[in-house]
Amino acid sequence: MIRPGKQSFQAALIFLSVAQLTAGLKCVCQLCANHTCETTTDGACWNSVIVIDGKEETVKSCLSPTEMKGQVFCYSSRNVSKRSCCFTDFCNNETLRLYPERAIEEPGWSRMQLTVVILVPSCLLCVGILLGVFIVHGHRCAYSRAHKQDPEEPLDDQMLMSPDKCLKDLIYDLSTSGSGSGLPLLVQRTIARTIVLQETIGKGRFGEVWRGKWRGEDVAVKIFSSRDERSWFREAEIYQTIMLRHDNILGFIAADNKDNGSWTQLWLVSEYHEHGSLYDYLNRYTLSVEGMIVLALSIASGLAHLHMEIIGTQGKPAIAHRDLKSKNVLVKKNGTAVIADLGLAVKHDSRTNTIDIPSNHKVGTKRYMAPEILDETINMHSFESFKQADIYSLGLVFWELTRRCSVRGLQDDFQLPYYDLVPSDPTIEDMRKVVCEQKLRPNVPNQWQSCEDLRVMGKLMRECWYANPAARLTALRVKKTVSQLSAIKDVKD
Repeated sequence: MIRPGKQSFQAALIFLSVAQLTAGLKCVCQLCANHTCETTTDGACWNSVIVIDGKEETVKSCLSPTEMKGQVFCYSSRNVSKRSCCFTDFCNNETLRLYPERAIEEPGWSRMQLTVVILVPSCLLCVGILLGVFIVHGHRCAYSRAHKQDPEEPLDDQMLMSPDKCLKDLIYDLSTSGSGSGLPLLVQRTIARTIVLQETIGKGRFGEVWRGKWRGEDVAVKIFSSRDERSWFREAEIYQTIMLRHDNILGFIAADNKDNGSWTQLWLVSEYHEHGSLYDYLNRYTLSVEGMIVLALSIASGLAHLHMEIIGTQGKPAIAHRDLKSKNVLVKKNGTAVIADLGLAVKHDSRTNTIDIPSNHKVGTKRYMAPEILDETINMHSFESFKQADIYSLGLVFWELTRRCSVRGLQDDFQLPYYDLVPSDPTIEDMRKVVCEQKLRPNVPNQWQSCEDLRVMGKLMRECWYANPAARLTALRVKKTVSQLSAIKDVKD
């Protein structure tokens, strides 16, 4: 018989084992209270060392399961950074070194040297024979593939990177034959490392944007500093969401981390649009009513696609932008627009009803913030709240667009929303007083009433920037209203 005391001891052991399996890990965290943090279930402890200004700097913290999926934080870069992920309590309580001291070689290797002298030539001879066999076999395989290609055979990296392919061909191949989540990582890295930077075309809080050349084609290269690794990883992750690609979402091409032995650059490569941002475009040009409708419809279409959830095994989660403004919309050659800069975007998992809020703690642009964000009444646990805040920002972008319409030779100068009510660099408090307390909105001129299209756009804006988030239109409703204007214009023409 088993004694009662022994039974109690066994039960306690089982209880402790189960508790240990379900609890998160405890890790060393330099920036946390008490220098410790605790992960969620399936998380990991993170330990890294990186060379900054010639000095090794270490970072120790916790990783969430979402960050683990990207596999960026657990990879190392040669000579520049070393990262490791581990899965036991305080397992990151060790100091990584990029340049470990070499063990002192012991004397008395004469026998080993003799063995090497004999074996190395023999091995080289065997390797040469094997290489010859593989080369001959490879030529035969290449010949057979050139003369007979199975149409059902999946595309491999070498076929994707053939010299006669341009970027549009690469993107088309992946969008029609793959998962729709972007180019394979090896192809992305190959593209990124053969780009030649030409000139700086913009700067932001993240770093710089350059125009580059790849096989004679222009591309845009957004370069993050190594200190902003999480922002780079987050934006690359959002852009590679399955089924995200759309005519009115900036075309993502590649993400790569590049190092030259003393510093690391994090690259995000996308399609290049020479007109630049909508902000720059509206500063330079006035718009016809038709041109304004085309731009408004394409922006609304891009936002509707972001907000939409596509159900299925190859489905797409609903995404809210959280920083929609004229500087984050680019104008294409054909007069349509694409939505860019998804670094602050959030994804919604409808199965678990969870919101994937990024951990970089940055907020959107104060001038475009919805009232509920300014007065901190937004429900952070409801994904609809983030979509409704996007719609408020969309109404302000439409206001910027419509002001630049030329009707009977008259148009207004370009201005940012609330230009006449707040300073050029307003604070949260400045915006809160105007938008929440005084409940003011950008002025809709009376002259817009004389043009049916501008009258409808003015009404649409007001329905986008209601103080009550639930009363605002959806992105799909906005898209349908603007498309009806476009259809009427086509009939008249």
